[in-house]
Amino acid sequence: MSGHSKWATIKRKKGATDAQRGKVFSRIAKEITVAAHLGGGSIETNARLRLSVAKARSANMPKENVDRAIKKGTGELEGISYEEILYEAYGPGGTAILVNILTDNRNRIASEMRYILDRNGGKLAESGSVSWNFDRKGLIVISAPDKNEDAMMELAIEVGADDVKDNGDGSYEIYTMPDDLITVTEALEAKKLKLESSDASMVPKTTVELKGKEASQMMRLLSALEDQDDVQNVWSNFDISDEEMEKIAD
Repeated sequence: MSGHSKWATIKRKKGATDAQRGKVFSRIAKEITVAAHLGGGSIETNARLRLSVAKARSANMPKENVDRAIKKGTGELEGISYEEILYEAYGPGGTAILVNILTDNRNRIASEMRYILDRNGGKLAESGSVSWNFDRKGLIVISAPDKNEDAMMELAIEVGADDVKDNGDGSYEIYTMPDDLITVTEALEAKKLKLESSDASMVPKTTVELKGKEASQMMRLLSALEDQDDVQNVWSNFDISDEEMEKIAD
């Protein structure tokens, strides 16, 4: 399991607390509002909205929160206008980082991004200097401790997925083409599998192994980025061994 996958596992466990759940709801609400603003309030005709609402459902977000976010996007309720920005950055050890932002204040977030990166061994990169190393994919995380990798691979390919990775903790990462994410997600749900998440993702083509100080710096940097309210997603190409992760946890 790559370092980024390990970080995703940490985030899922971290998201179990009430405070983190509130932050997750806030982020999903932003996504829903932007999706409804760009493509309308119908999940039948708006694929991005359908995916955001599915994410809200998997996070047990109250239906009234979802409806309110949609109405803010369509203009039925007064709301904030968000701008979507993709920041590219270098992290500890020359790692590549992409940060997806939804903000109502471009100047504020630019300042905060520089501050977070500078304090944690990173720096902003020029547009295109990092993103070339990532492929856009659909990523579904399934909890299925009762299934082995071969069985999960057979099942996932059957419903249109491209690849499966065993995280070694009873969960699996299922990769799809971006346009197939919703179809595959719905097919897996129909098979009564437990979906932990389903989202568009940026998957690195190559990875950078981190150890010691650089590994610790990367964990602090990711945590600081994730704690920023305007940050929706963070992707990176770092890799950290299980042994190194245990040292950091200690």
